[in-house]
Amino acid sequence: MMDRRTTPANGRVAHAGLMGRVEAERFVEGEWASVVVPLANLLAAPEGVRDRQLLLGDRVLVLDRRDQYAFVQAAKDGYCGYVEEACLGQDQSATHWVAVPATHLYGTASIKKIERAMLSLGARLSISKIDGKFAETTDGRFVPATHLLPIGEVLDDPASVAEMFLGTPYLWGGNSRSGIDCSGVVQASLLACGKACPGDSDLQYEALGAPVDEGSGYRRGDLFFWKGHVAMAVDGERIIHANGFRMAVTYEGIAEALQRISEQEGLDAFLGVRRP
Repeated sequence: MMDRRTTPANGRVAHAGLMGRVEAERFVEGEWASVVVPLANLLAAPEGVRDRQLLLGDRVLVLDRRDQYAFVQAAKDGYCGYVEEACLGQDQSATHWVAVPATHLYGTASIKKIERAMLSLGARLSISKIDGKFAETTDGRFVPATHLLPIGEVLDDPASVAEMFLGTPYLWGGNSRSGIDCSGVVQASLLACGKACPGDSDLQYEALGAPVDEGSGYRRGDLFFWKGHVAMAVDGERIIHANGFRMAVTYEGIAEALQRISEQEGLDAFLGVRRP
């Protein structure tokens, strides 16, 4: 059975590549668009629950538009869902991405002016020029140039990226510095280092790395998986994760987390450790 989160089909419409594999009223190639707001919810259904979030500049393949919602598949991880049409605009080719936990978008090149929006790590921008301390976007807005990296340049340590999110409030389905969940931290960390990563923890468990044998010792960057949860090792004794226990991104001892979660969820909740 195909996973609806990663299958570009909703019964009414499906991607042309799925013809003969799924049933749909029509099959389409889709059209590319880009997210034009700082943060957009990706929903399981129109006006439904949030599955994930999309960031400014994320590309999506639009398969259907109906009742002010678009059914899309995200380019960065293949996740499918519904986003408000007002959050989408013309497809744009980004030149830079936000490589710090968060930054601000200004209407003019001055930090003394009121900011227009906050952007999170991973947001993508099309920059027309860099003049002094500011980079100007093609639509005439400004962001501190020191907060950006050119598309194609990446960071080198996923655990250091995860640590950028320390203290961020826990948010189910969240993908930003304003609020994030466990799989959001892992995905943001790996994508920032140029490593492909699915959006949800169960998908990450199936796709990422190789199993680490118990007793072989843990390394920075190892991923600890439970049913419905994931954390990243920062050293041989601690993990970092967005967790509902503290309602924030925090450090926790590995032994402490294993015991606490097993007491809450049962001994079979722990799935194992994988090394990306």
